[in-house]
Amino acid sequence: MALLDSVVTTSARIAASASRLAKIRTLAQFLAVLAVAEVEIAVHYLAGALPQGRIGVGYRTLQAAAARTPAIAPRLQITDVDAVIRGLAASAGTGSHARRAALLAELFEAATAMEQDFLLRLLASELRQGAQDGVMIDAIAAAASLPVAVLRAAAMYAPGLGRLALIALTEGEAGLRQFRLQLFHPVAPMLAQTAQDVGEALRTLTPPVQFEWKMDGARIQVHKHGTEVRIYTRALNEIGAAIPEVVAAVQALPTAELVLDGEVLAFTASGRPHPFQTTMRRFGRRLNIQAMLDELPMRAFFFDCLLLDGQVFVDRPMSERLAALGRAVPQECKMPRLVTAHEEQAMAFYEAALKAGHEGVMAKSLASVYEAGNRGANWFKIKQSHTLDLVILAAEWGNGRRQGKLSNLHLGALEPGTGEFVMLGKTFKGLTDAMLEWQTRELLARETHRDTMTVYVRPELVVEIAFSDLQTSPRYPGGFALRLARVKRFREDKRPDEADTMQAVRRIHAAQG
Repeated sequence: MALLDSVVTTSARIAASASRLAKIRTLAQFLAVLAVAEVEIAVHYLAGALPQGRIGVGYRTLQAAAARTPAIAPRLQITDVDAVIRGLAASAGTGSHARRAALLAELFEAATAMEQDFLLRLLASELRQGAQDGVMIDAIAAAASLPVAVLRAAAMYAPGLGRLALIALTEGEAGLRQFRLQLFHPVAPMLAQTAQDVGEALRTLTPPVQFEWKMDGARIQVHKHGTEVRIYTRALNEIGAAIPEVVAAVQALPTAELVLDGEVLAFTASGRPHPFQTTMRRFGRRLNIQAMLDELPMRAFFFDCLLLDGQVFVDRPMSERLAALGRAVPQECKMPRLVTAHEEQAMAFYEAALKAGHEGVMAKSLASVYEAGNRGANWFKIKQSHTLDLVILAAEWGNGRRQGKLSNLHLGALEPGTGEFVMLGKTFKGLTDAMLEWQTRELLARETHRDTMTVYVRPELVVEIAFSDLQTSPRYPGGFALRLARVKRFREDKRPDEADTMQAVRRIHAAQG
């Protein structure tokens, strides 16, 4: 059985390498020699995650355990560590804090100094070594001697990279066929890159291009079988009970089986869209559903069809998926769209979306397949002003009326090649009193350490930032700085791995000319 030390050593080699190919080769060589019982665990650890997900152990508790005298020589096996973490995840109720502290103390006492450092960062969700999903998928393909395309297709529907690796290594391509779109098994939505304007989208995508309104609502994925309807968020949480009017509308559609991608939002009495934060009130805790239904009725608009009456369309071109959508959904439930190769027509459509109160438009290639969970090269979002979804790395204490509140946010984007977050600037603009209260509470819950003015946090909260342009700047490691940045909203519906990366930052800067 493999030792944890082998994972730690592999992690260090990956982190030290700037070469994607070298990272893939190192990972593939390591995965190929693991025992079956170790594969899922090791893949999760090397991706910086736990198979059990979050285990609810505070950072100070972890720091106390990590202060134990380390072991001299490696002796912890991978499966030993997993057993302890399973015990931590299962511990609840009276006396659970003491039980967890004891389990952690025993684990860290058995670990070497290098292993202690690795475990601290792993358990605190701070392990970033450059083994991002794309790198790991390529490594699994190499270790299993399978085509990368086969692994990437299966990864869109697998329950995690650990299970994907296990099946690839033990059952090969035949086993990977089990990972496919299925009713009531939601998949991560396809994401878009950012284009400067409709002209750039037309120049980048093969014409004709489909443009559709970009509404500022909540992304939903709808699954239907007969009268059973379930609605999932982009985080794959089921929310049908909160929006019964949308469930009823889908039940009324004249199809037996459906999987649809769309957006749901609330409108004012005059037909203008409510702000995103208002729409999200329909998904809060302890809701009086009927009162919210009367106050903020929701409408769903669909723009993609992934499954229709037993036929799966995810690997079919968008033109075919739109034809399926047309058969499944009435016009009033479809996202407004325009197919054109002409910039003047696209610009008029974009301006109509803004006039109606929406964010902008999406531009999509009619040849594009649906890349679940990926930021596809054939989908672009075009907004009125520059925006980026960035991750909060730290925050500074405020002054004056903001005394006692965490105010000035340190903002960063992930550099995919290194797995590290790169700081792009700070801002305290755009924050309401309610937002200050919320972010202070949430950031303190994620604190890792602090100095006199700044609280540093685990990079878990995503915030949408509007800005005028990007400047080259030697002040920050990435070489860019946000100009006139302000907080637009917190993206509680997004995970850090769904935020924009430095690739998007460089794209915007290049488009500025």
